[in-house]
Amino acid sequence: MHGIALRESAATEPPQTLGQADVPDMLALTAATEPGPFLPETIRMGHYVGIRSAGIRSDDGRLAAMAGERLKLDKFTEISAVCTDPDFRGRGYGLRLVQYLTERVVRQGKVAFLHVKTENRAKALYERLGYQVRRAIVLTVIAR
Repeated sequence: MHGIALRESAATEPPQTLGQADVPDMLALTAATEPGPFLPETIRMGHYVGIRSAGIRSDDGRLAAMAGERLKLDKFTEISAVCTDPDFRGRGYGLRLVQYLTERVVRQGKVAFLHVKTENRAKALYERLGYQVRRAIVLTVIAR
C-alpha cells in the first residue's frame, strides 16, 4: 500500500522509541502476532516505536504494540512490523503507531509505504490513514 495524504491528526504524545534492550520483547510480540519477518538484528534497519502496557491497562510493562521503519530508499520508506498484542487490540494503538511513523517519513520528504495481506483486517486501518492499494502481488515462499 502506498501513502498519499494523512487524514487524521497525530496523537499529541509520541510513542516510546524502542532500542536494542527492547529486542526480546519485540521478538516475543512478533512471534505472537506474526506481522512478517522480524529477527534480532532487524531493529538496526530503522526507527521502531512502541506502546507499553504500563499506565494503559496494567503495570506489567508488556509491549502492547509496535511498528517501525525497515526498508529505506531514496524517496521511499517502508513501515513494517506493525503489530498489537491480542490483549490490547481495538484500542487504536496500531493506528497511532502507523500515523506517527507516516508523519515522520513525510517530514523527511519521503513517501511512506507498506505491504499487507489482502485478508488482514489492518488494511482498513491503513486506508483510514490515506494509504491506497498500489499493486497486488503474489508472494511465494520456498522453504527447504
